[in-house]
Amino acid sequence: MKKQEIEMKLPKLDNLFTNQAQRDYENAEKVEEIDISKITDFPNHPFKVRNDEQMREMVKSVKEYGVILPIIVRPKEDGTYEMISGHRRKRACELAGVKQIRSIVLDLTDDEATILMVDSNIQREEILASEKAFAYKMKLEAMKHQGKRVDLEEDETSTPMVAKLRTDEILGNEVGESRENIRRYIRLTYLIPELLEQVDLKRIAFRPAVELSYLSEENQYVVQNIFEFDEVTPSLSQAIRLKKLEQEGKLTEEKIEEIMQQEKPNQKEFIKIHNEKIEKYIPTKIKESGKIEDFIIQCVEEHNKREKLRQERNAR
Repeated sequence: MKKQEIEMKLPKLDNLFTNQAQRDYENAEKVEEIDISKITDFPNHPFKVRNDEQMREMVKSVKEYGVILPIIVRPKEDGTYEMISGHRRKRACELAGVKQIRSIVLDLTDDEATILMVDSNIQREEILASEKAFAYKMKLEAMKHQGKRVDLEEDETSTPMVAKLRTDEILGNEVGESRENIRRYIRLTYLIPELLEQVDLKRIAFRPAVELSYLSEENQYVVQNIFEFDEVTPSLSQAIRLKKLEQEGKLTEEKIEEIMQQEKPNQKEFIKIHNEKIEKYIPTKIKESGKIEDFIIQCVEEHNKREKLRQERNAR
């Protein structure tokens, strides 16, 4: 009796780590070796390239195995290339001392390049609010240029009213977000850099930050100064009040301070530590990983354990 052959359809390794657009381009184009020195970053690239633990692991992998997944670039008139997808791989090669990188060269318009750049990065596991904000804004503009109807409308008189995407929620469906969140993230691009950084650090909540984006730049700096010196941020209801006063032309520095200093029902006391007093005790590896708060908490927990053991020994 003949044994029946069983065909097991397993996904390719690349399918686990790339999106369909990238795989389509790889199948259609030839992979070339290009000098890294000839590749420039994508203009206003919204996704940060961090020298963190993941980058160190990537550098180690590049040294051992090279770059398995090619980057995507497009040619420039001066004979150099512009990065579309692969900024982190390029940086890993630079740190590893690699001079050339496997690349797929595509002739793309500005809008095509923008859309592919966003789509290639937006599915990362860890994305900052600021990265989403500028990426969504860039992709939306590119889609508008391509003729897709993605006009944003806003009702400035009522906070609960949010964006209406007249595109059957094309952008929201493509990136896995509601159209309300698309509008909210794009609003974050109107924040001053100092406030947007606090949103990324989760020191200012997302929804209040959206309301703060409607304040003038001058008033946003007042909010930032109060946050920096008093460690207080507005709740959602307080941020809405600030926005309303701004729209009425009645928002002053005194009014901002008065509203922000009001005690919140669930307000917790902050412990303020000056950087220069503690920075020298934090290992460089911890600083680069961005896990300083976790490190401090661990140190406090270890201290409490030792103190408890000391008290138990003294009580014997």
